[in-house]
Amino acid sequence: MSVQVQPTNEALGPVERDDKQLNKPQTPLIIGGLIVTAIIMVYLMVTQVAMQPVLLILGLLLGYTLFHARFGFTSAFRRLASVGNGQAVRAHMLMLAVAVTLFAPILAFGVSFFGTGTSGYVSPVGVSILVGAFIFGIGMQLGGGCASGTLYAVGGGRTVMIFTLLFFIVGSTIGAYHLPFWTDEMPAFEPISLATSTGLGYGGAWVVSIALFGLIAWITLVVEKKKRPPRMAPLPTASGWKRIFRGSWPLFAAAIGLAVLNALTLMTRGQPWGITSAFALWGSKTARFFGIDVASWGYWQGANAEVLQSSIFADSTTVLNFGVILGAFLASAAGGLFKFSKLTKGNVTASIIGGLLMGYGARLAFGCNIGAYFGGIASFSLHGYVWGILALAGTFVALYLRPLFGLSVPKPKDSFC
Repeated sequence: MSVQVQPTNEALGPVERDDKQLNKPQTPLIIGGLIVTAIIMVYLMVTQVAMQPVLLILGLLLGYTLFHARFGFTSAFRRLASVGNGQAVRAHMLMLAVAVTLFAPILAFGVSFFGTGTSGYVSPVGVSILVGAFIFGIGMQLGGGCASGTLYAVGGGRTVMIFTLLFFIVGSTIGAYHLPFWTDEMPAFEPISLATSTGLGYGGAWVVSIALFGLIAWITLVVEKKKRPPRMAPLPTASGWKRIFRGSWPLFAAAIGLAVLNALTLMTRGQPWGITSAFALWGSKTARFFGIDVASWGYWQGANAEVLQSSIFADSTTVLNFGVILGAFLASAAGGLFKFSKLTKGNVTASIIGGLLMGYGARLAFGCNIGAYFGGIASFSLHGYVWGILALAGTFVALYLRPLFGLSVPKPKDSFC
């Protein structure tokens, strides 16, 4: 008897399998992934500061966690917007609750492992974030995944996500070129921190944040009671202790794990986890190779100028991204789930459009689902909440666009979503 399980690709709905058991581990792929990881690790240890190998390990753990729980932001917003299923959004609230609990003392006292000090992601609220987060919300639903979802899907062998990633980089590079217009010419408020801009302090901001997360979780339960949506499909899984290494992991375990890893990232490099600034760097370096004078762009002035001139391996976000991809690759191979997916005209077109929208939107909105939403809210920044609202609005619009490209949308009468 076949059962429905969650796919490894956020672009799809539940898929049919003979059972919920995982395939055998793909040992040659695991060995290959470990060799590549070891080579990068040795290179970082020899050529870069001590922080970079630590960040590679944290990236590996982030990718492993994301894949084993299929911890999605795109699918979470889509389930809530389409049928009212808030299971994954409640996992987000747990993740954020743990994150603010850890971030508060770290930011208040500047605790860091390498003496860098710490600063959260606190950004202005203005036209740029309103436009950027909205088009990011549309883009992640078309592209088949958000920023973190794109990385772990590429690591898991989802072929079409390579197109999403490539055009994510293109969009982010164009966004970097245009960013001074959006930040200098468009109206915006000053950055607002619930902790430092309100007089609440980190203790008071923590109380307000926990109350907001509880309220949002309660609202999702009220919506579910009214709509009675289909449940989330289960994941193929190993049993017993093997679940730790082969998957799958419960959403709540991944939520806690991601929050802890983000806090460790904050203490390691002095900033929370981020993803998309590296895409602008990769794209700009490529553009410079082809003769474009990217160094003259406003985005690459000031502190960013040194980043552009340095090796990509000196960029902490790049190292984290490589770690996430490799961690997801190892997790998928451990579960016997790594395989290249089928390309169609529809999913390739959607990935190209979605990648461009996400890349451009992330630059305008001071980050993606990780840097702006997760990192922003964990840093007590108002812009993180605004990002979430506008990305959810973009998701509602994208529900009407997805079928045009052959992408599924959950329906109230489905057994699972």
